[in-house]
Amino acid sequence: MAGILIFGEYVDGDLDAITLELLSVSKKLKQDSSVVIFGPVSDDITSYIIKFGADKVYIIDDPLLEYQSVDAGVAALDQLCRQIYPSVVLFGKTSYGTDLATRLAFRLNVGIAQDCVDLKIDTNTNRLVATRPVYGGNALATLTFPNDDPQIAIVRGKVFEKSTENISASGEVIKFDVQLDSSMVRVKRIELMASDNESAKLEDASVIVCGGRGLGGPEAFESLREIAELLGGAVGASRAVCDSGWLDHEYQIGLTGKTVSPDLYITVGVSGASQHMAGCLGSKTIVAINKDADANIFKDATYGAVGDWKNILPAFLETIHELVD
Repeated sequence: MAGILIFGEYVDGDLDAITLELLSVSKKLKQDSSVVIFGPVSDDITSYIIKFGADKVYIIDDPLLEYQSVDAGVAALDQLCRQIYPSVVLFGKTSYGTDLATRLAFRLNVGIAQDCVDLKIDTNTNRLVATRPVYGGNALATLTFPNDDPQIAIVRGKVFEKSTENISASGEVIKFDVQLDSSMVRVKRIELMASDNESAKLEDASVIVCGGRGLGGPEAFESLREIAELLGGAVGASRAVCDSGWLDHEYQIGLTGKTVSPDLYITVGVSGASQHMAGCLGSKTIVAINKDADANIFKDATYGAVGDWKNILPAFLETIHELVD
């Protein structure tokens, strides 16, 4: 294989955690890895990336790449791939990464595997083998690629551990010049509006309190927000809650929502359907509260309480207050 190219998401001076997870994938595959970043990028950031496993860091700095322009980004990646010929290109499953990956695959006329939860190299063919959920998370499909390179994969976040740091690592930083023109950009940014809700950093929360349809209505989420605030966490929701309009879909956890892996995942009124559990099984500890003793959530829960949440939450809140006050 000619090596792996990783798209590193760098926004507002921060490197997205998914980049370090993709570097971990590259180490697992035992391939040389390069990371491409849309600049400008400081020396501290490039050094940081190299310490976590990148052999090379490509910096593409062009004004048209500002504000995560997909049109310009695809054109830039297209030029880079045709120059360095990577065998594999990895993207994180983010809005920007997914937009770039799918369009790049179309432009290069190559295959793409989306929402991957595992990647490996077939020792017989030396080709990439990708695993992804299908049928609503009830089964896993194994995908292989034809002979055309690059093989493009979109990797689900929080599935792989972040790469480990090697302070003595060394690598090469390359500024790659691209030919971009404003005529390539068909979608222009009019206004950038920052999200003002707590779902914005749901994937990074160490504690998540998730509510399901069993809560009966949106009013009950005030209690969940109180618990989350006391524990320094965030509030999440099942698909049924979001589809009912109780919370925005930005709060949705599951196969068609966000994938999380907090230290503590508390569910209240969540049945535990496979589609939901696909988004939270990476949690270190799962606490379930549900009045149905046969609910699927208890199969995966570390601790469970059977009963009406209206009776359990007040005592739960009181205990938390005693511990944190």
